[in-house]
Amino acid sequence: MLVTSLEMPAAQVGEEMYDWCRHLWPMPRSLTGPGVRQTLDFLGELLPGLRRSSVPSGTSVGDWMIPDEWAIRAAWIDDMEGHRIVDFVDNNLHVVGYSVPVDTVMSAESLRDHLHWLPDQPNAVPYITSYYERTWGFCVTAEQFHRLQTGEFRVVIDSSLTPGVLDFADLVLPGRTPREVMFSTYVCHPSLANNELSGPVVTAALARWVASLPDRTYTYRFIFAPETIGAITYLHRHLEELRSGVDAGWVVTCVGDDRAYSYLPSRGGSSLADRISERVIARLDADVDRYPWSSRGSDERQWCAPGVDLPVCSLMRSKYGTYPEYHTSADDLNLVTPSGLHGGLEILARCVLELEGNRRPRVTTVGEPHMSSRNLYPTLSSIGSATGVRSMMDVLSHSDGTSDACDVAGRCGLTVEQVDEIWDVLTEYDLVRW
Repeated sequence: MLVTSLEMPAAQVGEEMYDWCRHLWPMPRSLTGPGVRQTLDFLGELLPGLRRSSVPSGTSVGDWMIPDEWAIRAAWIDDMEGHRIVDFVDNNLHVVGYSVPVDTVMSAESLRDHLHWLPDQPNAVPYITSYYERTWGFCVTAEQFHRLQTGEFRVVIDSSLTPGVLDFADLVLPGRTPREVMFSTYVCHPSLANNELSGPVVTAALARWVASLPDRTYTYRFIFAPETIGAITYLHRHLEELRSGVDAGWVVTCVGDDRAYSYLPSRGGSSLADRISERVIARLDADVDRYPWSSRGSDERQWCAPGVDLPVCSLMRSKYGTYPEYHTSADDLNLVTPSGLHGGLEILARCVLELEGNRRPRVTTVGEPHMSSRNLYPTLSSIGSATGVRSMMDVLSHSDGTSDACDVAGRCGLTVEQVDEIWDVLTEYDLVRW
């Protein structure tokens, strides 16, 4: 079990999350289908209170439509002597996602149009999908590709595309206020460790850790949904709720390797989540790669879309699309490590702690308070500054219940630490309340 302190042994939490990855690894996830439901079943065992939802195929969600449900049971390519060259059992990346059923004998020339491989990564299988156009294909290593260049082959994909549902889930942990912090992750990639599994397992671990905190100011929302269409579907159901309630949010993806940390801002770049992220990474004794909004590629596209405008950014380890193993079979359980997962959890937990300590006090008096009756004017030796009177009055003038320490510090030409110190004095004299 996780504990409320960030000082827990890294191996304890990291190994636990890594074990979750091992359990989730073989499940054939896609946008829809049994693999998603198996994944949510597993997460539901970890997270009591996880709410399951489903939306039928053909339902309009925003500018999109829920696709038919895809299920795959088996797939292979045999030569005419019965030697199996490619088998879905060996790696569920071998079949292009959403492939239609196939059972035929065909020539190497005809088969070639349905093969995908990586000439510059000969030992890797690429991850390819075709969600919205009916087609089929196999993804193979270079060695398998070259074995399929002459002769005839028996090609089988035992799959189905039928009306079904899109599944997703969320968990809401109430705090002392209804103001929300949101974490979203996706559950649609098969057998990709950093790009997929690190997100749900770190989010589940973070949710368990937040649930264990004895006192929470914020309400926390954790979303597990297929990427893009899942987020759009969630917005279709919860847009007004999110837009009116969320103060900060993060997309949780690619948080499991041991390389540098990465930061991708919200569309505006100045949200509370951005400011909290900047404060957390400034204290990291580690390299941080910064990316502009133009490098977006995950569900921040949906949460920050015009007309949605949620304050959502991303803190990652190796960012999607930047590491050589991305979207290949090399993004496996050797790339993700217990220490990498723990690092991903810790940086997000630090954001939670920063948020929980991010005060927004309100002045208790009507009009300017009488400071000299409280021995706060004209001397302010208690905060050790000759300019303390002016600084205190400036901070007090911005203590309207909507401004946090970052806001006030910027307006008053002070540091966040100086604002917090002044607020401590004002709180002692009951001049501000939280």
